[in-house]
Amino acid sequence: MTVRIKVDAEEKIVWSFSVENRSELAVEFLDLPNVTFRGRLRANGGDCAVVSSYNEGLIVEDYRLKLDMTDPEFPSHGSYMMYPYMLSAQMTMWLYGSEGIVMYVRDPEFSPKGLDFVCTEETTRFRTRLFLGGKYGESIDKPIEVVWAHFSGDWQDGAEIYRRSIYRDLTATPISQTKLPAWYSDDMPLVITYPVRGIHDMDEMKPNKLFPYPNVLPLVDEFSQRTGAKIMVLLMHWEGTAPWAPPYVWPPYGGEASFRELMDRLHSDGHLLGVYCSGLSFTEQSNLIADYNLTEEIRARRLDRGFCRAPDQSIEKSRICPGQRSGYDLCAASTVGREILNEALAPLLASGVDYVQALDQNHGGGMFFCYANDHGHPPVPGGWQTKASAELLRGWKESCPDTLLGCESAAAEPYLSELRLSDNRYELCYRLGKPIPLYAYLYHRYLHNFMGNQVDCQVAYTTEGLCARIGYSFAAGDMITLVLNDDGEIMFHWGMRDFSKVPDRDTVIGFCRELHQWHTIYPELFRDGEMVKPLSYMCESVEIPLRIEGNRKEKAVYSTAWLVGGNTIQLFVNYTDRPVEVVLNTPAEWRDSTSYRGKSDRFTIAPLTVAAIEIESI
Repeated sequence: MTVRIKVDAEEKIVWSFSVENRSELAVEFLDLPNVTFRGRLRANGGDCAVVSSYNEGLIVEDYRLKLDMTDPEFPSHGSYMMYPYMLSAQMTMWLYGSEGIVMYVRDPEFSPKGLDFVCTEETTRFRTRLFLGGKYGESIDKPIEVVWAHFSGDWQDGAEIYRRSIYRDLTATPISQTKLPAWYSDDMPLVITYPVRGIHDMDEMKPNKLFPYPNVLPLVDEFSQRTGAKIMVLLMHWEGTAPWAPPYVWPPYGGEASFRELMDRLHSDGHLLGVYCSGLSFTEQSNLIADYNLTEEIRARRLDRGFCRAPDQSIEKSRICPGQRSGYDLCAASTVGREILNEALAPLLASGVDYVQALDQNHGGGMFFCYANDHGHPPVPGGWQTKASAELLRGWKESCPDTLLGCESAAAEPYLSELRLSDNRYELCYRLGKPIPLYAYLYHRYLHNFMGNQVDCQVAYTTEGLCARIGYSFAAGDMITLVLNDDGEIMFHWGMRDFSKVPDRDTVIGFCRELHQWHTIYPELFRDGEMVKPLSYMCESVEIPLRIEGNRKEKAVYSTAWLVGGNTIQLFVNYTDRPVEVVLNTPAEWRDSTSYRGKSDRFTIAPLTVAAIEIESI
């Protein structure tokens, strides 16, 4: 290996490398560069923190929450700190006091990368693992650079450096030219999601009260009238095969007639229909519908030729959702794998639905690891995976230009053009630290997401906790989502089994109505505003109680700032049931050119409402 290190004109440290392979083996990955920083994190008596793009944005301030590092392995689990998977951006940051270092990769192939870290009481070790997809005996000399850049300020300042570095690459792709339906550009629909069979993922799959499909229409009318919003109905357990049993989903459960009746009636009233699917896997046996078994079809059609393989060329069972199904991961780079997926999704994509969560379980839109020797791709993971996923998604999108596609978590950089609306599950960050709207900061000018079904949410079951989550998603520029049971009650998240715990319905709906009004006041903000660093402010803090160990302290008011038409609009969202006073730290030189409601640096926001200031320029 030859490693080259330089300091460029902007005083960034830039690493590049090449590998001379004198063996008959393939280079699976490189760990380069790894670095350990010394310093206690903020919750442990120091002033340091780690920032990651994990699940839309994570800040770790307590070493006890990140004590290990996970090696990606086969079969894939899907939730590693990998790019382009649960990490949307190929970057991490180290914050120390009022300074920081952003570490990112320039890679035109968007190759898979493990960007993980492990903390101790005194140190944090970062690992950059690069999967470059070499052939047997092939040397590696790619135009990849790893950059370390210093900045002063907070995570937004580091994100700004990374954002500038990627804008040229992203704008060279057809992101801005992608045809978008009018509702995506002009509206921020309220999503309501629910199953039509059972009440949770592992339930007995019998029809519930919201089947046949049109049974939901009175609820659609209620939520639309009470919030003023367009509604997107997002169905779960709708598949005519078996729930969460990819790749086959069509025809809908109960037949097409009832499904199309719902879709037609929604469309006639100006509403929308979406469906959840379940990713790039092949189900051999459903654990929810006993008679759904495709063992004979696998044998007869030799479908195993499209399954992902281990380094020894064996085929192993998938680790994705084993409670719901038993099966295998599909290789989207293989001819048979693509044929299976295209055959399975074609009738759905032609159905006229408005949204398809096509890659649930494929976080970020990436495919799983495959080491097959006969699929036409290199025998080790690499940029060929990213290319295969992008080509598959591009073909699907071209076949259904009026239907939006999405994935679980949020689309990673290589798939921004094709996955324009995804299941943003930022609450998963509470396992490791606290969420920050890093994803919106980097990419909101191109796309926005929705709250998702919030499965495995770690926030405790209180009305204020749900309103906090709704307020956070609104402040990040995303669409609000309400999870319903078959009685039409609002649930705290999908997967709940105890329906005795529900939030206060009127409070939640009233808050949604308040937020929707701001969607109409600043439509350009939510359509394509660019997030910028907000003015700092002070207000009281609240404890966000979690269902896992410990609570997280956060401000009682969330705030984000957006560049819109040359001006900056800063939103303040009070998600609590009491008035909250906000004190702005407005620089003196800006006060004369700043106009905002109240004409003061100190103002009070009423319970469950939003305030905004407009700043001529920052």
